[in-house]
Amino acid sequence: MRKEVWFGLSIMAAVVVAVFVLLPSPSNMTNGHLGLLMLALIVVAIMLGFPTAFTLMGMGMMFAWIAYRSQNPDLAVQQTLDLMVQRAYSVMSNDVLISIPLFVFMGYLVERANLIEKLFKSLHLATARIPGSLAVATIVTCAVFATATGIVGAVVTLMGLLAFPAMLKAGYSIRLSAGAVTAGGCLGILIPPSVLLIVYGATAGVSVVQLYAGAFFPGIMLASLYIGYVIIVAKLKPSLAPPLSAEDRRVPLPAFAEIISDTISKKALPGLIGAIKGKRNAGVPMRTLLNHLLIVMLPALAVASIMGVIYLSVTAPAAQLVEGLVEMGGAVSDNMVVEEKPAEGGLQEPAAEGGLQEPPAEGAKEATAPIEAAPLASAPAETAKPVAAPAAVVQERLPAPTGYWLALGICAAVLALFYAIFSFARLEIFKMLLGSFFPLALLILAVLGTIVFGLATPTEAAAMGSLGGLVLAAAYRRLNLGMLRESVYLTAKTSAMVCWLFVGSSIFSAAFALLGGQEIINQWVLSLDMTPVQFMILAQIVIFLLGWPLEWTEIIVIFMPIFIPLLPHFNIDPLFFGLLVALNLQTAFLSPPVAMAAFYLKGVAPPHVTLNQIFLGMLPFMAIQVVALVLLYVFPGIGLWLPHVLYK
Repeated sequence: MRKEVWFGLSIMAAVVVAVFVLLPSPSNMTNGHLGLLMLALIVVAIMLGFPTAFTLMGMGMMFAWIAYRSQNPDLAVQQTLDLMVQRAYSVMSNDVLISIPLFVFMGYLVERANLIEKLFKSLHLATARIPGSLAVATIVTCAVFATATGIVGAVVTLMGLLAFPAMLKAGYSIRLSAGAVTAGGCLGILIPPSVLLIVYGATAGVSVVQLYAGAFFPGIMLASLYIGYVIIVAKLKPSLAPPLSAEDRRVPLPAFAEIISDTISKKALPGLIGAIKGKRNAGVPMRTLLNHLLIVMLPALAVASIMGVIYLSVTAPAAQLVEGLVEMGGAVSDNMVVEEKPAEGGLQEPAAEGGLQEPPAEGAKEATAPIEAAPLASAPAETAKPVAAPAAVVQERLPAPTGYWLALGICAAVLALFYAIFSFARLEIFKMLLGSFFPLALLILAVLGTIVFGLATPTEAAAMGSLGGLVLAAAYRRLNLGMLRESVYLTAKTSAMVCWLFVGSSIFSAAFALLGGQEIINQWVLSLDMTPVQFMILAQIVIFLLGWPLEWTEIIVIFMPIFIPLLPHFNIDPLFFGLLVALNLQTAFLSPPVAMAAFYLKGVAPPHVTLNQIFLGMLPFMAIQVVALVLLYVFPGIGLWLPHVLYK
């Protein structure tokens, strides 16, 4: 019998033994103990291969009937059926879940737009001089593609077909290659738009928008740690990741680029400018030169646009409201008294003893003073007809801070260095990136940007992303009825699985609460008198161990409702807890025996690659995940800074 089967059977045996040892005898068993028994049975049933959603529903219905029967046997059946209907309806009316099928549909469209091959090839050439460039390009490609799709199985399978054979052919270690593909493909669990974050948000009642904002930097941190590990291994042990040969790094140039390189300059910018002048462009069409000059200038134009927007933002004066009467068309200086000059036959202030008075403040004498304007930028006052307050006063732009000019100088220096080394070979790589990386990047930024900055709800952004996926597929001439039908079918299948899981989880959680299982767990945890740090460590260890036999969907829908009610007692932010859980659940796809990423890769790997080699290759990346988890806990600002800046 295979080792994986023995491992699974041993875990099930440990669960059964623990049930018999820890639970009291049947004569002393309460409803709460029945709830704990239900929890143990559901784990064993899932490991035996029963469908998770319907096992949750069936087990929940059965134990809910037991709970109701202990109170009123005559109404037990009716109450159980009512519970099922109410819980199913509550899931159907949850508007957060609407974004799941839209995001999944976007992912399947992008997957079928045939972008991943171009993306991997362009990133491979762009990182050719970095140690372990193929593995680095694999992780970056996985991160970008996982962000656009969020479908772990699709990313691992496609990269297993594309990057894994390329790394083996280049002499890379099987373990390092397998680890790079599987770990990179699992980044879609954490990096937004992640379905896991939507499911956790709906389960814990946490804003999905804030979860997306919080998971952005931890996802980048984890991908950076992966890349750093690959570079260090390739540097210390070149035999595991040999550098590419000069022939592999060579980029073929088009005819016009070779002409300009031989006659004018090998650098793209001076070569194109020189070719436009005089008769030296005789063998090259002017339209070709202008088109490529525009492509070369795109980085400078992008930097100029970004710095221009920042300049307008940092120098924009805040429009202030002036209380009282404001002179129309004029400005008011700091602390200047605005007084009306009585004109003969014109409007005048009503006579009052002591003039206009301010309302008396507590503990202070009544002040008799004319109306003062709010402090504004100095400008000569002009006489004009008064208008009713409040009125917005337009100020002159503020001077740009020193930091802006410093950043502008750094950008200018970086651009100068960029164009100094920007050859025609790099221009060809840049064109490849324009056709593969940047369309995906724009789609991702459009979707996440509208969510994070509050311009759209996750559902609206997901709809926009689906439209963007259709546009990308059409632009790459992959949009047809067959592809669309397959994407819709897979989307319906995945969405139905997630929503039925929610229905089953909702019924299961209700039965667990009715039996009092949640109360027993709460009392036991509180009796341990743990500190918040100890509770957090215990919770993450439990989730880490649960990732071995169970998938992330089962952990979220079954066990999160147990942990979440305990968070207020330990004063733990559910948002921060969710980020730790999302980072921790990366292990659910990388830890045996239910390491789905390994089975996805094994299904497309060459016959000589064994499952044990794939598992061994994933272990260092699992250790990196633990390091990332510790870093996030020690420095919570990695995940909480962006949500606090945007929403606090």
